[in-house]
Amino acid sequence: MATVAATTAAVAAAAAAENRQAQHEVVPGLDSQLRQIENGESGRERPLRAGESWFLVDQHWYKQWEVYVQGGDQDSSTFPGYINNAELFEDQISWRLKEGLEEGKDYVLLPAIAWHYLVSWYGLEHGQPPIERKVIELPSTLMVEVYPVELLLVQHSDMDTAHTAQFSHTDSLDLVLRTAREQFLVDPQEETRLWIKNSEGSLDRLCDTHVTVLEAALETGQLVVMETRNKDGTWPSAQLHAMNNNVSEEDEDFKGQPGICGLTNLGNTCFMNSALQCLSNVPQLTEYFLNNRYLEELNFRNPLGMKGEIAEAYADLVKQAWSGHHRSIVPHVFKTKVGHFASQFLGYQQHDSQELLSFLLDGLHEDLNRVKKKEYVELCDAAGRPDQEVAQEAWQNHKRRNDSVIVDTFHGLFKSTLVCPDCGNVSVTFDPFCYLSVPLPVSHKRVLEVFFIPMDPRRKPEQHRLVVPKKGKISDLCVALSKHTGISPERMMVADVFSHRFYKLYQLEESLSGILDRDDIFVYEVSGRLEPLEGSREDIVVPVYLRERTPARDYNNSYYGLMLFGHPLLVSVPRDRFTWEGLYNILMYRLSRYVTKPSSDDEDDVDEKDDDEEDKDNIPGPSTGGSLRDPEPEQPGPSSGVTRRCPFLLDNCLGTSQWPPRRRRKQLFTLQTVNSNGTSDRTTSPEEVQTQPYIAIDWEPEMKKRYYDEAEAEGYVKHECVGYVLKKAPVQLQECIELFTTVETLEKENPWYCPSCKQHQLATKKLDLWMLPEILIIHLKRFSYTKFSREKLDTLVQFPIRDLDFSEFVLKPQNESAPELYKYDLIAVSNHYGGMRDGHYTTFACNKDSGQWHYFDDNSVSPVNENQIESKAAYVLFYQRQDVARRPQSQSGSSSPPTSPACSSPPSSEFMDVN
Repeated sequence: MATVAATTAAVAAAAAAENRQAQHEVVPGLDSQLRQIENGESGRERPLRAGESWFLVDQHWYKQWEVYVQGGDQDSSTFPGYINNAELFEDQISWRLKEGLEEGKDYVLLPAIAWHYLVSWYGLEHGQPPIERKVIELPSTLMVEVYPVELLLVQHSDMDTAHTAQFSHTDSLDLVLRTAREQFLVDPQEETRLWIKNSEGSLDRLCDTHVTVLEAALETGQLVVMETRNKDGTWPSAQLHAMNNNVSEEDEDFKGQPGICGLTNLGNTCFMNSALQCLSNVPQLTEYFLNNRYLEELNFRNPLGMKGEIAEAYADLVKQAWSGHHRSIVPHVFKTKVGHFASQFLGYQQHDSQELLSFLLDGLHEDLNRVKKKEYVELCDAAGRPDQEVAQEAWQNHKRRNDSVIVDTFHGLFKSTLVCPDCGNVSVTFDPFCYLSVPLPVSHKRVLEVFFIPMDPRRKPEQHRLVVPKKGKISDLCVALSKHTGISPERMMVADVFSHRFYKLYQLEESLSGILDRDDIFVYEVSGRLEPLEGSREDIVVPVYLRERTPARDYNNSYYGLMLFGHPLLVSVPRDRFTWEGLYNILMYRLSRYVTKPSSDDEDDVDEKDDDEEDKDNIPGPSTGGSLRDPEPEQPGPSSGVTRRCPFLLDNCLGTSQWPPRRRRKQLFTLQTVNSNGTSDRTTSPEEVQTQPYIAIDWEPEMKKRYYDEAEAEGYVKHECVGYVLKKAPVQLQECIELFTTVETLEKENPWYCPSCKQHQLATKKLDLWMLPEILIIHLKRFSYTKFSREKLDTLVQFPIRDLDFSEFVLKPQNESAPELYKYDLIAVSNHYGGMRDGHYTTFACNKDSGQWHYFDDNSVSPVNENQIESKAAYVLFYQRQDVARRPQSQSGSSSPPTSPACSSPPSSEFMDVN
């Protein structure tokens, strides 16, 4: 055995000698080695270059090599032997570098060529791995990354099993995600995302996978969690939140038609649900999200965008709605995101579905904008150039700054023509649009309900329904009422009555727009004027309030303890009867229909009875002479204590502020001068009497109960015109589009600066359609806002389900061989029911897979027929161009409803595999 061993050793020694001899034959001289390793293109003194590899060599071994080559003796005992980096490693198993190693003290760095020279000349210690490191470029320098970042990769479903992986600081998070997917064997079509465990122990999303490990501030030892989207479109990390929103467990195994999914109303969020259901049923946009094409186009750094959060929140919603695993979903996360980026949608107030659509389309566009850095583009006028050339330039300029799936799907092009009224300068520009807001042909008439109060006390007030011009004046109302009553408009005075007071007395020249539909308008027959001229013989018109003294306590005839009731009056008083007693008698006459005169048994004494009999014969009737003068420009409201100067009191003919001053006979009520609020002054000085234009009739409770007939006082008759309804004929959608493209004159608040005149001008403007998008959104402008009023137009707009033809509206030269480029089919409708202050939004939408129309009312979803879609509630219409509409493929054994050609597309094979 010993002989065999000796023989083996001798053979090995001989082999080693032969290897050494062969090596000496190929290894260059020592001087040459030193030059190649230290200097030149391959030497370690050359500058670093980003992305190349450098290698670590143990400082002790390298110093030994330097001594060897500088000694000049190839057979010297200083020969370094194999490259040995053992001192740089923590152990011989993981081969992890020791912490805190320093260049020049523990190791030297060699470029790849120099390293490979040394390995070929001296070899590497058996079993040791080469220590290769990349040169990375930091903001201010280049450096060899000696210590890469070691991350612990785990799955959300198994947080205890971690996989360690090394990454350069310059590696993208996309590489981290791909490494995790490969490590955990995730199927290629499954969607994943990353979270990082922060120092506080909570998880933060790593949204932008295009950033580097350094930019994401990831450090060695950090835990990176990968989660995979569930089959139902939700994320595992959102399950706790979903449970808090009471998602029922019965939906776990539910399997329904994709897209037929309700949205929970979170509190006045029907406007949001309606907009989302419409957008969700745009085939090409939904497929864009379902097929994950949005992931590569998320723009996290767009200063005009929302950091990709709106796009991701919308994608989550679409994936859940089209998973087929939900009857209804709770859009709480989406609502929170919208409120975060658009404060007008914070809280739970009712809003407009079209306003949310506008915000959402803009937000999705900026979050998915393929243009990462927008360049400055100067808008150019046509300046006489052909429309085709200017339009093409405008669209290219738009695409240089805006390029997204939203632009591809929803954006079209207007031609805008402005003409200066002074110099005739014509300015033509082409502007992009995302939707059409078209006006409705509106009637120039409006219906007002008024109460007419005749002077004849035997006639009850009459309710009239008048058709008046929308932009008319109070005089137009009087003229319309005159045709019903036969009373001259000059003998009418119009008042707004509120809370038993005159809120406003109108002048004939005032606009009718100041009258709201909810106002109580009274029109009084009068003779005379409210402010008669001195020396005039016209009757005096006196505003009169009715008040009742409360039985609780007496406040010495002040307003306190008195309560207004009934309808106020405008009473015409002849000048020669304008005394307290004359006024009392005239009021008794005017109130005679519902106020009973005291009988003779009620009188206090015979003299008073005789006086009463005498007065009975002389009770004045209303004068028929004189004419009505316009009321004063501004009448104080019920809450202002302002009073008007009243010329007819200047002669102090009424004497004191209250009548009767002494008790002559039994009076049913007392009279008091008051201000416009119906409140009395505390004193009765002549100056204050002279500024009190209003009179109050004050009743004691017992007298009012005995002599005042409330039921008769409140009674009125309806004129035959009350049954009249202003018919609103239905209009065609094409009429709205024609109205949209008609010439209009700019408003004073929005003039145009004419470059020729160098002045702001009220130019004429005309919008024309030049290029139409794949999906055309048409917003019907049902809500009208003016300075005085807000109203909703409930006109029925008739719109086609199929073949809406725009060929007559598009100016761009048309391709006669492709008529489908100008024809559209309806795919969704956002409806609004109710009025301005309250209302409800719903949606009609056509499912892209089945072609069946459904009605979406928050949580509730039900199939409908096409003849149910058109209604007065239609508010926003979604049309798909026929050249992009696709038909669903027939499926054998399918029990789905018949296919509607109005909206259809074949089910995506990838989508069907997932679900």
